[in-house]
Amino acid sequence: MTRARLPLLDGVPASRLQLPPGEWSTVLDALCARFPAIPRATWIDRFARGRVLGGDGMALAVDAPYRAGLEVGYYREVAQEPVIEAEAQVLHLDAHLLVADKPHGLPVVPSGGFVEQTLLTRLMRAHDVPDLAPLHRLDRATAGLVLFSVNPASRGAYQALFRERRIDKQYEALAPPLPDRGFPLRRCSRIERGTPFFRMHETAGEANSETGIDVVERGVDVWRYALSPVTGRKHQLRVHMAALGAPILNDPWYPTLREHAEALPLQLLARSLAFVDPLDGMPRLFESRQRLAS
Repeated sequence: MTRARLPLLDGVPASRLQLPPGEWSTVLDALCARFPAIPRATWIDRFARGRVLGGDGMALAVDAPYRAGLEVGYYREVAQEPVIEAEAQVLHLDAHLLVADKPHGLPVVPSGGFVEQTLLTRLMRAHDVPDLAPLHRLDRATAGLVLFSVNPASRGAYQALFRERRIDKQYEALAPPLPDRGFPLRRCSRIERGTPFFRMHETAGEANSETGIDVVERGVDVWRYALSPVTGRKHQLRVHMAALGAPILNDPWYPTLREHAEALPLQLLARSLAFVDPLDGMPRLFESRQRLAS
C-alpha cells in the first residue's frame, strides 16, 4: 500500500509518527504523552490550524479517536528559530537521487530547535522535490555528503545499499597524533546511549560498531585520519576516536562535555560515497568539495 503524500506547509515537510500502543482516548492525548515538552494548548492550536494530519493527508479533528498504529503527520514549529547562514551545495540531482554537500552546523532534518533551517527543508523548497527523504544520517556538526531519495518508487533499492552494507562511506578527520598505534587499525566496540541522552558511550558486551582507521597525513600536533565506518551507530566515529585517545578536533561532546565549544567547527567530513547503482548496475562515486583546515 502506497503512503499518501503529506503536503509541504509553508515549505516545511511534515514529520510522521506511528502511534504506539496505549490507553489514550484521542490522538491529542497520545501526542501530549509522546511529546511532554510541548504544552497541550500548543497541540490543540495545531489541530485547529490543520497542522496535524492522518496518514491519508487529511486534517484530524482535535477529538479524533486514538488507535494504536495510526500514522499521524504533524508540522514542527519553532519560535525564533536561529538562522544558519552556511549553504549546502547540490552535487547531483536526477529522477532518483540527490547528493548534497552539507556545511558544518546545518541539521539534515527538522528536529529540536530547527525546522526551516535544515538541509531537507531547504532542498525541498529550492528544487521542488516534495518526496525527498534522506537515505542515511549525518550529525549536524559533521560536514560533507548526504544522499537523498527523490522517488519513493526506487527508495527501497537505495535504502538496501545501507542496510546490506553495499555502500562505501569514507570520512576524514583531524585529531591529535597516535604515535604508539599501528595503522591501519580497526575499532570494534559496543556503543549505547549514555548520559546526557544525546551522548553515546562504549560499554561492555558484544560489539555493534566497527570502524577502519588509517593516517593520511602526519603533522606535529595534528594528524589527518581516514575513517571507514562499517556500521552506522550514532556518533560512532566521534566515540571511537575519543576512545583511542585522539578525540576529533573541536568535538564539544567527546570525550567529555565542554561548554561553548560548538562555536568551532567539528573537524569531521563525510568525504565520499561509492556504490553500484541498484537500478542500472553502474558504479557511482560522489566526493565532497570541502576540505578540513589543517
